[in-house]
Order: sequence, then C-alpha cells, then structure tokens
Amino acid sequence: MPLRNLFWVLVIPGLVVLMLALGATAPPPDRDYQLIRQIAAVLAEVDAHYVRELSDDEWQQLVENMINGGLHSLDPNSQYFNARQLQLFESESEGSFGGIGVRFVRDEKTQLPRVEYPMLGTPAYEAGLMTGDLIVAVDGEPTEGWSSEQTQKRIMGEPGTSVSLTIRRPGRQPPEFTVTLIRRRVELHTVAGVARRPEDPLKWEWFVDAPHKIALIRVQQFNVRTGSEVRAAVEEIEAAGARGLILDLRDNPGGLLTQAIEVADLFLEEGVIVTTRDRQGGEKVFKARKSGTLFLPADQKPIVVLINNRSASASEIVAAALQDHHRAAICGERSFGKGSVQSVFRLPPDQKTAVKLTTQTYWRPSGKNIDRPSAPRERPDEWGVHPDKDLEVATTTEEKIRYEYEMEKLRFVPGRPDVVGPQPPPFPVPVPQKNGKPLWDESQPFQDRPLLRALEYLRAQLRR
Repeated sequence: MPLRNLFWVLVIPGLVVLMLALGATAPPPDRDYQLIRQIAAVLAEVDAHYVRELSDDEWQQLVENMINGGLHSLDPNSQYFNARQLQLFESESEGSFGGIGVRFVRDEKTQLPRVEYPMLGTPAYEAGLMTGDLIVAVDGEPTEGWSSEQTQKRIMGEPGTSVSLTIRRPGRQPPEFTVTLIRRRVELHTVAGVARRPEDPLKWEWFVDAPHKIALIRVQQFNVRTGSEVRAAVEEIEAAGARGLILDLRDNPGGLLTQAIEVADLFLEEGVIVTTRDRQGGEKVFKARKSGTLFLPADQKPIVVLINNRSASASEIVAAALQDHHRAAICGERSFGKGSVQSVFRLPPDQKTAVKLTTQTYWRPSGKNIDRPSAPRERPDEWGVHPDKDLEVATTTEEKIRYEYEMEKLRFVPGRPDVVGPQPPPFPVPVPQKNGKPLWDESQPFQDRPLLRALEYLRAQLRR
C-alpha cells in the first residue's frame, strides 16, 4: 500500500467523512483503496458514535495506536514514529542531541523536575548543576506539575541557543538561583570500564584484575561512535600491557549494524562477520579486514564476551562472529534472539514522521539465523547465541536487577567536585524493594557471578 495515501488518511481525521462522501464518485476500487476505506470507515464510526467527542490529541493518539497495532502484528520491531519519537530515536542512534546534558525525574513531593545527575563534560555539569537540584522554572515559566516529556522538550534545543533555569537547591542560602546555559551537541557515550578514575571522572579505569592484566570493556549499546570508542579503549589497554579482555555486552539491546560490524572487525583478521538477506533473497556479506585488527596475537591474548538474555541484535552479531571464528569464549546466558535488521523510512508531507520496518534478516558466520521464532520449539537449539561449554551462568531475577542498578550507579556523577564538596550526594535511586523490604543489603558488595566466572576462565588461559 502506498504509505503516502495511508498517512494522509490517518493523520487528518477530518478527511474521513469527506472520503466516505466521495465514495460514489471515487475511482474504481483497488486493493489500496478498499483497505483505506476500511480504516476510514472505522474512524468515521468513532467520530459519529463514540460516547464522547475526542480532542485533537486523542484523535492523533488513536491513529498512532492503530498504526502501531498493525505494525506490531507483523513483528515487534516494526513501528511508527511521530515527530517527537523520531527525534529521540535519531538522537539515540546518532549518539548525540542538542541540549544541556542533564538527567532528571519528577520529584513526587514538590511535583518539580529533579536533577538525578548532570552528564560529564556537558553545559549542565560545567554550570554546576548537581544531584538533588529542583528545576523551579524554565525560561521564567514555572515547572510545577510538568511531565518529564514537557521538561525534556523545553530543555532540549538547537546547539548555540540559550535556556534559563531557575534552580532550588536544598541547604543553600539563598535556596533559589538562576543560571543561563548555552545548549550544545551532547554526546551519548556507550563504552564504560570498571570505574571512573577519582582524579579525572571523564576517564575510566579498565583493569578488573590488575595483577593478571585483565581488562573489562562494557558496551551499553551501538550508536555511531561505538566502534571508535571501543577502538580507543582497546588501544589504551594494549598500551598498558593488557593480556586478557572481557567484553561485556550484557543488557545491550543492540543498535546500528554498521557499528556491530566495526567492533567485531577490531578482533578478527579475516572471515565473514555477518550476512544480511532481504525479501528478494539478495545477500550482502560483511567480512573482516586484516588491517586495523587489535589485541594480537590472538593465541596469547584471550577474550571472553559476556552476554545475557537481554543482549540483542547488534550485540548478538558481535558475540556470534567472535564465537564462530573461535576468537572469544562466550560466558553468561543465552542471548535474546533478534536476528533482523530494521530500516527507517520518512513519511510525507514534511518528512517529520517515519515508519521503522524490518527489511532484512542477518545470519552468523556459521550460516545460522539467530532470530527467536514465534514458537521457539521450531528451532530450539539454533536461535540466540549460546554460552560456551562450562561457561553458562544462569542468573536470578534479583541478580539481573542488581546488575542493572550497579550499571546505573557506574554512570552516576553527582556534579563538579568543587560544587558537591567533600561529601557528595549519594546515588539518588533507592534499592528496589519487594514486600516492603530492599532486595539486597547495599553495604554488601555485588557478587557478579558471570564476571567472576569469566575472570576464572581467563586466568586459567593465561597460565597455559
């Protein structure tokens, strides 16, 4: 069906009645026309008979839900983006957005946006915003009762433009002050290490086992800069004498195919990384290049890739390629099983909305497609990436929640050291509870069993 026809019918509900009125004089019906008439007829009945009249926003939401309901019936990864959703999706994929670089939540007590933490190296960080600050007004407009989406929309903007924030800081005298910040391009970094360096929180400590020279690189997703960030990290650990590497792809939902290929290529000298196939059966084979390969020689510098059941798509491409070429051992849990590629198509008339459709499947070097079938019994042993023998470590729900919590803490910096002082605010997210009790005692260190098993394996390899 021509998408432009469907778009015009759906986003302008007022056309529904007009289309029906013109039905008798319309061109001879074909498949497209009949399908559009069905949708138009449903909307017309809602307009005429629903128990109350819908606002413009409700019409828009109804139409978007209809579109997404249909797309999700095809597969869970196809979807419609309205203008705001498209902007956020592109910011995430591009790894940057125009703004001041602050993460906030709605404070339930005051109904004001509350700063969780400023992002390092951003206008918010440099201006001295810190954890716990309440945003009282944006450009003079009170924020009480604003949703997170409203706040985000007002604070984000074109680089080079300014935004004025009125801040209330508990314990400060006077408690309220105003800062004007110049928005700029804020980069979303996807690579992390073991911990931030105390002397420079913009840099990472990479060695999880310094005596054995084993480094840990965490990749949280794949955006346009992930490949270059991983390369920089590997070059840094090699310069520091790294002998073993743990590449942590747990909870990594995927991202850009090109970046997954780039990361896998860093560790492979030759061979197929991944093959994509479209609906016509056309194939595109992506191969490793010898130039630029890092962490060599491979037989002396072992690698372990950590995955879990939330490692998907691009992260599975990397894990599968390194496993099939025997460049890395896989530790943890069977991965999610998303073996498809999506493409984004902008829609007329203004190109500000889009539809994301599954357009290809991808196949690992072994020739298998790791996509989880709708009925997993169809291919029970094929879908997903499996841990290597003796390296499977199943984790409990509590352990998964704890891991996610610890990764959030890893990204947390309360503010500039000279602003937060010698006693910085603690991590603002409380330990999740069950039946009114914390799931764990935060005074006890996190026992990351998959990571401990990976370390055990690498130490044994290095002793050989």
